[in-house]
Amino acid sequence: MVPGKVASLGEYIRDQRKSAQYSLRQLADVAGVSNPYLSQIERGLKKPSAEILQQIAKALRISAETLYVQAGILEERDGHSDVVAAVLGDAAIGERHKRVLLDIYESFRREHAVESGPNGTATAKRAAARPTARNPSRRKTS
Repeated sequence: MVPGKVASLGEYIRDQRKSAQYSLRQLADVAGVSNPYLSQIERGLKKPSAEILQQIAKALRISAETLYVQAGILEERDGHSDVVAAVLGDAAIGERHKRVLLDIYESFRREHAVESGPNGTATAKRAAARPTARNPSRRKTS
């Protein structure tokens, strides 16, 4: 992990903690880490393990992947993390609304993954269900 990443990770955790309206002590208790250790993480003095990041993510109700990307443990993937980070970083909405937005977003991603083939084309099942000019029997009746 790059030293600059440690500081920005700490800043990110602090921003998420404040957005969730947790004190440092409250987050430490919920995450199961010591108050001084969490303080050192937030100030960029300590490099947390993936396990500690997972505990913090669970306590903040954000994805562990988001913290792993912030920590430089994982590479950001296909813009998905950008969306998650944008929602989670928005201080104008509350935690409950963030969770709802992310749940909806994830359900759309899952639905799209089922409906789309590997290159984004419709699967045979979905294509067969579509009405065509050649085969009017495939037309849906409402």
